[in-house]
Amino acid sequence: MTKTHIFVPCFIDQLYPQTAINMVTILKQVGCTVDYNPNQTCCGQPALNAGFWNEAYDVAKKFVADFANKEQVVCPSASCVGFIKNHYAKLLGTDVAASTLAHLQNHIYEFSEFLVDHCDLSNLTAQLEGKAMYHDACSALRECQIKEAPRLLLSKVKGLELVENPNSEVCCGFGGTFSTKFEPISVAMAEKKVEEALDLSVDYIISTDLSCLMHLQGYIEKKKIPLKTLHLADVLVGE
Repeated sequence: MTKTHIFVPCFIDQLYPQTAINMVTILKQVGCTVDYNPNQTCCGQPALNAGFWNEAYDVAKKFVADFANKEQVVCPSASCVGFIKNHYAKLLGTDVAASTLAHLQNHIYEFSEFLVDHCDLSNLTAQLEGKAMYHDACSALRECQIKEAPRLLLSKVKGLELVENPNSEVCCGFGGTFSTKFEPISVAMAEKKVEEALDLSVDYIISTDLSCLMHLQGYIEKKKIPLKTLHLADVLVGE
């Protein structure tokens, strides 16, 4: 059986390790043999977004070495996957063999797309009572073209009513360093997203990307709003 190698983004490793554990649980549940390389670090996106090209280059080159020639690499963050797929060629240039880079870019998957496109979903047994709004993370939607896979998976969760937000494709305001450089705009965008959830009377905001959810949860907690954000993996592991 082909091993499923997992990449756990640095901020998930440090702040939300349970989500990574839940991803592994689900992958095993659908029949995958999971492998984790403990030497992995970061994809390099934070450094590049902050303008540190040399540092981003070093981290990206290490990432390619860590995951070179793997048949399937799965990550619970479309932001990281989109960065690797769309920006590594420019960042690394000819310093990494084109065939090696192309193989990695063609064999790294965001968690939801991997489940839907490569796994038998018949063993999923998740349950979550309540109503939820799905948020399309910018990277998932625009860099990875992921839209239907998360919704299909959520439709299999017993007890969960998924309510569609007409503005689901609008950014939540996080945008990495955008949220620190342009804080008032970022907070206003989070406020708008949360208000939409309240208008729909949902209990949860669900997404593929914890970076978006971290931003929204921060606003929710500051304003003491009765809403909860959940990563897709945390939903699918629920019983």
